[in-house]
Amino acid sequence: MLAHDFRNFFDASRRQGVILSFGGDISENVLFSLGEVLKLRMSQGETDATVAKRVFAIFVEQAQNVIRYSADKVSQPPAKSGGLISAGVIVVGVEAGRFFVVCGNEVPNADVPNLRSRLDHLAGMTGDELKAFYREKLRQPPDEGSLGGSIGLIEIARRSSAPVEYDFQDLGPERSFFCLKAYI
Repeated sequence: MLAHDFRNFFDASRRQGVILSFGGDISENVLFSLGEVLKLRMSQGETDATVAKRVFAIFVEQAQNVIRYSADKVSQPPAKSGGLISAGVIVVGVEAGRFFVVCGNEVPNADVPNLRSRLDHLAGMTGDELKAFYREKLRQPPDEGSLGGSIGLIEIARRSSAPVEYDFQDLGPERSFFCLKAYI
């Protein structure tokens, strides 16, 4: 029964166009390894180089968002190096002839309104407006609480071929599951 159930899961993933999926604890080291696999898969599929670069860039940004902002973090002793380890899921696939990258992770409910507002703002911008906003944000200090340059979501929106899709699932009084999908 185990092999049968797992094979059904594998087949369903393939039918849905999934070419790479990872769920669990992710770190920068895991991200690097998954990135190498993604590059190889895309080169074997003879993907256009420009499209492959955009898919890879969005994959990296989304994985870094999971690593940096997931509310489900694995604490590390201070003596260990290697950075943050956080739980989440990331999937790359092909749907209706175009690539998609989707990620999901738990976030504190307190972060949901701001995240929703930022994503709605980006979804309403044209390509030129996104480019100008990106340049403007590069000249500013990072947002309070940001573990990067506060440009990751802008970068994802700029490289996507359509407005990003997102959703939240309430997990109770303290957390929600956040999901972000970008098409290339």
